[in-house]
Amino acid sequence: MRELLDAVAAGEVSPAEAEARLSGYATDEAGRFDAARETRRGVPEAILGDGKTPEETASLAETAVETTGRAIVTRTDGDQRRAIRQLLADDHPDAEVTVHSRSGVVVAHAPEFERPDLDATVTVVTGGTSDAIPAGEAAVLAEEMGASVERIEDVGVAALTRIVDQLDRLRAADVLVVAAGREGALPTVVAGLVDTPVIGLPVSTGYGYGGEGEAALAGMLQSCSVISVVNIDAGFVAGAQAGLVARAVDGGDADDEGENTAPE
Repeated sequence: MRELLDAVAAGEVSPAEAEARLSGYATDEAGRFDAARETRRGVPEAILGDGKTPEETASLAETAVETTGRAIVTRTDGDQRRAIRQLLADDHPDAEVTVHSRSGVVVAHAPEFERPDLDATVTVVTGGTSDAIPAGEAAVLAEEMGASVERIEDVGVAALTRIVDQLDRLRAADVLVVAAGREGALPTVVAGLVDTPVIGLPVSTGYGYGGEGEAALAGMLQSCSVISVVNIDAGFVAGAQAGLVARAVDGGDADDEGENTAPE
């Protein structure tokens, strides 16, 4: 602890980073940031933009960069994105900020941050363009967890030839996130064609009876094919689940006898 205190006094470690090391979280005026989540759970902490002011969102993003070297902010609007960019430009001008405007995700990396590198591929599949927002959230999270991410877009079941044409790419993936709205049939169809884990991501598209993703969720839960299902529009959760599978694939090579061997 004395070394940590000396580092704070010398300006080598920020108070926020010191607090995070000692308690596992850091506190600012906007709330608490769980800086230890990735070490504890394998899933990086993210900041949800919904319900926060631009100033609160930017403050927490700065805390994340200071304590972990990275900020992942989801469900942002234009004002929040501008606030994050401005605050980091002022206080951390060397940070790299990437805005995924369609999905509303902002990612910032400090210069010294090194993202994990997994030998595993997550393929994110969408039924249509309307599924792009939660699917994009899943893709960003899986990539930040170290997986290689591929995208297969607009292959909904209204024309089965579109998904059949992508069979080789689907079967090459280590894990699939399949996003679909309306009746949510696409993950079931895909799961019946591959021997890869499939995570169904229901999307709040569609209208009328069972609209807003309810029919998609119910259809996926009733899937005859074997799939896992997350909540409606829960792109972050789908990406995190896919990232955890990718981590297991990366560390789960089998020996000559076909038994699993632990990573060294």
